Amino acid sequence: MLRVGLTGGIGAGKSAVSRLLGERGAVVIDSDVLAREVVARGTDGLAEVVDVFGDVLTSEGELDRPAVGRIVFGDADARRKLEAIIHPRVRARAAEIEAAAPEDAVVVHDIPLLVETGQADKFELVLVVDVAPELQLQRLTELRGMTDEEAKQRIASQASREDRLAAADVVVDNSGSLGELARRVDEIWADLSRRAAG
Repeated sequence: MLRVGLTGGIGAGKSAVSRLLGERGAVVIDSDVLAREVVARGTDGLAEVVDVFGDVLTSEGELDRPAVGRIVFGDADARRKLEAIIHPRVRARAAEIEAAAPEDAVVVHDIPLLVETGQADKFELVLVVDVAPELQLQRLTELRGMTDEEAKQRIASQASREDRLAAADVVVDNSGSLGELARRVDEIWADLSRRAAG
């Protein structure tokens, strides 16, 4: 089994790389998906979020993500409290999924905050999806509808580009087209498959 950490700044295209690796046969463990699961309605994770942050539920009893976002973005202390609830649960669930993967699998842990949470050294290889900050900002405002201010705040709340690149074993440049990205992922996949088989 080859354990790979995949990360990238918001808007860099990490999800596209994750999807492409999954299509090629990787076992992808998406921390964002798990982070939603561990605070789904009826979970102890959701109960703890409500204990700490008060009534942050929708009328259906689900977590009101935008409300929580407004509380934690720009407030490092609040964000750390939220992470202390979510991250241990996500790691436990990720470990269960990994344990069920085949012996020769390439297991890709898609972790947006891999660098911020000090997990880079937990993987045999770290892939970092990278674009210039200007392109990151453009994608967040044009594709995700964020204001310039919101986008800059989200980018600032993550590790710096330099810190992410310092943690990278492989850098995936995603400043070109989707076709160019797919070709780069093909090259990376060939290497990962060789390593997993060896």
